[in-house]
Amino acid sequence: MDRATVAAVARELGRSWDTINTIAVEATTELLDAHPARLENVRVIGVDEHRWAHTRHAPGDGFVTVIVDLTEVVEQTGRARLLDLVEGRSAAAFADWLAQRTPEFRAQVQVVAMDGFTGYKNAATSAVPDAVTVMDPFHVVALAGEKLDLCRQRLQRQLLGRRGRTGDPLYRIRRVLRTRTELLTTRQQARLDAVFAADEHTPVQVTHWIYQQIIAAYAHPDPRHGHTLITRVIDTIRTGVPAGLEELTTLGRTLHRRRADVLAYFTHRASNGPTEAINGRLEALRRNALGFRNLLNYRIRSLLHCGALAL
Repeated sequence: MDRATVAAVARELGRSWDTINTIAVEATTELLDAHPARLENVRVIGVDEHRWAHTRHAPGDGFVTVIVDLTEVVEQTGRARLLDLVEGRSAAAFADWLAQRTPEFRAQVQVVAMDGFTGYKNAATSAVPDAVTVMDPFHVVALAGEKLDLCRQRLQRQLLGRRGRTGDPLYRIRRVLRTRTELLTTRQQARLDAVFAADEHTPVQVTHWIYQQIIAAYAHPDPRHGHTLITRVIDTIRTGVPAGLEELTTLGRTLHRRRADVLAYFTHRASNGPTEAINGRLEALRRNALGFRNLLNYRIRSLLHCGALAL
């Protein structure tokens, strides 16, 4: 029944929507208050933003900060579960939530996994200073992929004076560039080699190589070797980028600034992937309900749906 809408339950029981929703809110609130132990032994948490409303003037501009328990995922003993979601997507939203927890809870948190948003990093550093912050691998790869796209688009404009069109060499390989080298077909590799054979495409070739090196580092089965590979990449693009590769220069600054967070993954193996998965489940919940207008109702339904509450 946790996936059924309030309207569906109301029709089934012959009661009004308001009656069923009031019961659900009160019962879930009592359940949360009665089980403070749900916050015990939470050693690894993930944090991410989530858009809960697309209407104007929604609380938090329609965004919430999602906090997820990743402990059992990292320890390979279970699944992720939603701890809470709070209004807004800022450092203050996450920091305030941590501040409202007990000192015992904050002391037990050892790892915080997140995307590249500096606000969450600052909040974690302030509220749980002894915890290790980990920048999620997906977002590191996505950041490098974005720089690759920007490099291709910039070079396209420089060479042809316009955006890419069907038939343009760089435009034709836009998807091939984002494919991991080991997964390329013979035909795709040939197309890539043909484009890279032209000297004017060298900036894209170099950026593509860095992108592939980052993917290879995360994909390597030996974390220590992966750590070495990503360290080499960060050092290379921090100090050894020639002129004309603005995108790599920017990427180098970002990865250097978050160096400790990027490298921490190879020691703690904490990924925000399960947090993103819960985000996806919340999206499905919101669509099932045809949207929410009240953040309290959304929080209650989200915790019932993804919080692994002991009913």
